[in-house]
Amino acid sequence: MQTVEELYQLILQRKSNPEAGSYTDYLFTKGLDKILKKIGEESTEVIVAAKNPSDQEFTYEVSDLVYHVLVLMAERGISVDDVKTELAKREGLMSKTKERREIDKL
Repeated sequence: MQTVEELYQLILQRKSNPEAGSYTDYLFTKGLDKILKKIGEESTEVIVAAKNPSDQEFTYEVSDLVYHVLVLMAERGISVDDVKTELAKREGLMSKTKERREIDKL
């Protein structure tokens, strides 16, 4: 089974060494606007799937969204570790509204 980090590394490899005919190469070739359009489409599909009873459909759509977000991260030069670091900064603060507002000011 491929981890998120492994998928991200594969996306980076495809960005550095394009593989003709690959969907990842297609997205990078089309550029930021195409990637953003796909993020919007996939986000909408996640919302619709979440309203339906099928967990399989929801999981499928979330997987599509995660993939496209990873492509966007690669395009922007943001790593999975960058996201982990940001999430770690928030750990334990989400339920503490006052502390959360303090962080938002930074």
